[in-house]
Amino acid sequence: MAAKVLDSWALLAFFKGEPAAAAMEELIHKASADKVRLLLSIVNWGEVYYGMWRAGGKEAADTAAEDLARLPIELVDVHFHQARQAATYKATRKMSYADCFAAALAKETKGAELVTGDSEFEQIEKEIKINWLK
Repeated sequence: MAAKVLDSWALLAFFKGEPAAAAMEELIHKASADKVRLLLSIVNWGEVYYGMWRAGGKEAADTAAEDLARLPIELVDVHFHQARQAATYKATRKMSYADCFAAALAKETKGAELVTGDSEFEQIEKEIKINWLK
């Protein structure tokens, strides 16, 4: 089954009802039907939480966290090799640290592609497969 790593950009677009929300809904439906495996680094979960808090307050953040818990998305803890890869990306590129964890998870997960619309990831397009949302 194909694996897709979700960047917080994709989930924030989903929760905020932005144009990329429709593509995210489709991915969630596919994951519910066991046609795709959706992965989210715990670091990116935190980024979604604080992003929703900033956008709509603590209640919006808590609602998003509850919704995430019900969605067919696997939360992935950070391991040493992943943290090292994220640190390498941060040291060598102009990317946010949280984005580096999404990229590291995508790189370490065999055959995975990263789902995002964040242009920061253009820097690593040759290293990992990216599913660009608009």
